[in-house]
Amino acid sequence: MKNLLKLEELLMFLLSIYLFSFLDYAWWIYLVFILTPDIGMLGYLVNTNLGAMLYNIFHHKGVAIVIGFLGFWWAIVELQLAGIILFGHASMDRIFGYGLKYNDNFKHTHLGNL
Repeated sequence: MKNLLKLEELLMFLLSIYLFSFLDYAWWIYLVFILTPDIGMLGYLVNTNLGAMLYNIFHHKGVAIVIGFLGFWWAIVELQLAGIILFGHASMDRIFGYGLKYNDNFKHTHLGNL
């Protein structure tokens, strides 16, 4: 089951790359921004509650889909890019076992303990 879930996440990551290809950006922009959602980890410098909350906001696929959808709906390319990057990053993280965080410990995720 674990490998099946990783395969699913890999396909969603590839979907984000495919969707990015429709945007009018150079390919290297994807590489530059793919790690930016990890800025949400800065909340852990304050405490685990804020860290988990910010991390989960920046790594929630529902948030990514809403942002991307609004970008397509309103024809705002920057929102489209943000949604695709957030979606791709969340999928990439889950391939490596990093899930949404519980507020007790960074290593306690919805996918299990790291």
